[in-house]
Amino acid sequence: MCAHVLVAEDDAKQAELVRRYLELDGHTVTLADDGQVALDLYRSHRPDLLVLDVMMPRMDGLDVCRVLRRESSLPVLMLTARATEDELLLGLDIGADDYLRKPYSPRELVARVRTLLRRTGAASPADRLMRAGELHIDPVRHEVRLGGRVIDCTPGEFELLSALAAEPGRVFTRAQLLRRLHGFDRYVTVRTVDVHIMNLRKKIETDPRNPAHVLTVYGVGYKVAG
Repeated sequence: MCAHVLVAEDDAKQAELVRRYLELDGHTVTLADDGQVALDLYRSHRPDLLVLDVMMPRMDGLDVCRVLRRESSLPVLMLTARATEDELLLGLDIGADDYLRKPYSPRELVARVRTLLRRTGAASPADRLMRAGELHIDPVRHEVRLGGRVIDCTPGEFELLSALAAEPGRVFTRAQLLRRLHGFDRYVTVRTVDVHIMNLRKKIETDPRNPAHVLTVYGVGYKVAG
């Protein structure tokens, strides 16, 4: 996957860390150290995604997002040290697509960027279709196929399966999958992950009690067979 990501972060060390991790994942990165610069760079560079810190000089991230939403549907991942639910919901209400609380893992940020790019179709066409064995997952068409047969999935099931299939063989903990479901299940819990897995197995497994595609790694979580 290769995309142009604009990172608006006034902490130079944090911005450089994010830049390094995103570039290692194959992205081109442009940095902005205040909100007004971020808007100017968006207008001149037209990136594929914006990573936006809430606390920014000159113009904070919330105001940047408000202005941006009058001009564009650019995917926005908001970074915030604010912990209250009302403040987080405010960011989503004004147009942010996802948020990540500080402090965060740079690897999780990269994973969130991947998910947003797939969800919005901003990734390059060759990267849109995911394959894991007989499973074919197309985020643009929001379509799952198994051996040519279309599988009808709910949004939450689709997002969960997409997260697993993006890295076949990798084991995801329930907590990691729970974060992927943010925005699809309003009252999501760890139990929600297990229910989605159970329902997916009913749809894609010949014998849901002995799955061949979505596997349980006991004591850890779930993975998709490669």
